[in-house]
Amino acid sequence: MPTRVDIAIVGGGPVGLSLAAMLVAQGIDPNKIALLDAKPLTLAAADPRSIALSYGSHELLSKISAWPTVATPITQIHVSRRGSFGRTLIESEDYKLPALGYVCRYGDLVHALNACMAIGLHSIRPATVIRLQPRDDCAVLTLSDDIEVSASVVVHSEGGVFSEQSAKTQYRDYTQVAITSTIHATAPSAGRAYERFTSEGPLALLPQTDGYAMVWCVSPITSKRLLALDDNDFLAELQRVFGQRVGTFTRIGPRHHYPLGLNAAPHTTARTVAIGNAAQTLHPVAGQGLNLGLRDAAVLSKMLARDLSADTLTAFERQRQGDRSTTVRITDLMARVFANDSDGSVSQRLLGLSLGALDFVPPAKRLLAEQMMYGWR
Repeated sequence: MPTRVDIAIVGGGPVGLSLAAMLVAQGIDPNKIALLDAKPLTLAAADPRSIALSYGSHELLSKISAWPTVATPITQIHVSRRGSFGRTLIESEDYKLPALGYVCRYGDLVHALNACMAIGLHSIRPATVIRLQPRDDCAVLTLSDDIEVSASVVVHSEGGVFSEQSAKTQYRDYTQVAITSTIHATAPSAGRAYERFTSEGPLALLPQTDGYAMVWCVSPITSKRLLALDDNDFLAELQRVFGQRVGTFTRIGPRHHYPLGLNAAPHTTARTVAIGNAAQTLHPVAGQGLNLGLRDAAVLSKMLARDLSADTLTAFERQRQGDRSTTVRITDLMARVFANDSDGSVSQRLLGLSLGALDFVPPAKRLLAEQMMYGWR
């Protein structure tokens, strides 16, 4: 275990791993990089959760040879409002791209990223950081076994390792719970993802292999009721809310749930910087969180390859402000506005019609599609 490195990355999820690989690709000596995570790699690589990667993330990951071997392309995104007639359809062929994005398993992406790690890079797992001490020329990380690692720059990536020190100030509790699972149906539409807004929150079905990855956002009371149902009754409720666009739902995998909120206000010091979920935790609507974190990593790797000073970290925050704030505003607006009134209300009917109007305003539709594919550039 090294006692001194140039860059210590705390958090070995997809964003932290991507940053490590991107730093090496920028020419930084892998022996000067340490990656620390509390979770063993075998556990992370076995994680079955589904994640959505934008086309822009596909480009970033392909550059470092870290694209997962199994990833289902999204060629269409069907967006609708329950109880309203309006809908819009975003298609990759309109932008001359093979896909708008892709769906893969979290563990598959971690495995692909770890496989491209450079020889000599210090991967320290499991390792729990219990203290961070800033000094004039470095920051010192103290691990749970009292071992100390000092670094010129500490990158806080994902997780909540320093949550008590992060001083995040922009917070919103959506009073929603996301229920996730895998779903199978009798008439799946190849390559088509669905984002359906309801009075309690968005319901997303993302194509994955021969079925769908489901993210259903509902109130805490509704989540308790849904989670208490057996599989058949749960599928019946899902069918009632979603409709017959993919036929009849036939099978569901294990269900998981977690509360939703917005927490965004990156905290940077002379020796530390936050990216990914450590900088901003977003509502899952439109699947922007991980993709925003990968863009953080891409920009930071280029800047750290040139200079490790405090000025670089300040410049990084300034450069990322536009993309971060735009993505946060869009996801926050969608999460709140489309779940503001009951199904069939006048306001929600108008919102539904506005979705349909996007098909007749190509510039507005393109802006939405490009934000989802690439972020603010």
